[in-house]
Amino acid sequence: MDSGKLIIVCTTLVFTLFGTGCTKGTVKNESSMQEMKSLTFNKEQAACMASIACFEAKGDQEQLARSINEGLDAGLTVSQIKEALSQLYAYTGFPRSLNALGTLQSVIKKRAESGIAVNDGMEASPLPNDYDALTQGTSVQTMLTGQPFNYDFCPATDYYLKAHLFGDIFARNNLTYADRELVTVSALSGLEGVEPQLKAHVNGARNMGLTDEQLLAIPVALNSKSCRKEAQRASKVISSVLGVTDEIGLKSNNAVDLKSCWPKGAPNTAYAQYFTGNSYLAPMEAGVANVTFEPGCRNFWHVHHGAVQVLICVYGRGWYQEWGKPAVPLKEGTIIEIPEGVKHWHGAAKGSWMQHLTYHKNVQPNSTNEWLEPVSADVYDLLP
Repeated sequence: MDSGKLIIVCTTLVFTLFGTGCTKGTVKNESSMQEMKSLTFNKEQAACMASIACFEAKGDQEQLARSINEGLDAGLTVSQIKEALSQLYAYTGFPRSLNALGTLQSVIKKRAESGIAVNDGMEASPLPNDYDALTQGTSVQTMLTGQPFNYDFCPATDYYLKAHLFGDIFARNNLTYADRELVTVSALSGLEGVEPQLKAHVNGARNMGLTDEQLLAIPVALNSKSCRKEAQRASKVISSVLGVTDEIGLKSNNAVDLKSCWPKGAPNTAYAQYFTGNSYLAPMEAGVANVTFEPGCRNFWHVHHGAVQVLICVYGRGWYQEWGKPAVPLKEGTIIEIPEGVKHWHGAAKGSWMQHLTYHKNVQPNSTNEWLEPVSADVYDLLP
């Protein structure tokens, strides 16, 4: 079976959270179906909901709490956020969903203690006694995928998808179909290795009423909410589906061999005279800069007077060496704190790009950099 068929739905399905509701009944009429294909969030609310879903998928409770507070301030209701986090158990698993619901509870409690009001919002309307979840879910799934779909390999899963996910959960009208697909696309953007599912849901989101403009706003929102890697993942897939330029990818990635999620930056011309090989500089926030070294590039021996320099390797492989000491490997996650007044150099390994963040602390008045001689080939070529 083509994986692109099944990917439109979740990989983690549990049938018991909301019950089956599988008694006989009728499918929604055409008018109510059309209403469910409209996004109910304004631009600010949609951005907040995107970040909520993404941080739920990542399991980052601290950032999730911040996004929930921003969403509540923007006018999202408790019911809408609760429904989104509940739905996501089908895509990210019960543990992440339950943890996120606990974070929502905590945010509401803290706001109440601080006298900050929340809007509880509308709960989902009860379903009629004769509601047929299987029939309704089959109709909704067909609308989402654009054609009938049967997962014959595993009939039980096929039933859960139709009757439970698309029948029971999607029938809850405190979120529309369009709302739910914005949530799903944003959450899948927060997961590694599910690009086929993400692509399928981008197509499904269009079928469920999200406009191209609303889809393109998702990676922009994620990028603004400190989800840069997830924004790039979303932008790449969404742009591919829509057939437009991946603007975020061009601006943020700048093709450091197309594998790094960190910005490459502009050629480091101001300091080129102190480097062997080509380097690039991408200024970031709070005095932090990302420096990119092409394979074999390294800076000259130098000394920081009146300041401590901190290096955080974020991509690739490289070296840091102090005068008279063995070279220290740099790999992703390596942190180097360079004492004031110590002669040293740092750069990429021969066969790898390397990127590190850098900033200075304990900066004294009139601090300076003293640039010295290049790192000789005799020293550098001994390193693997």
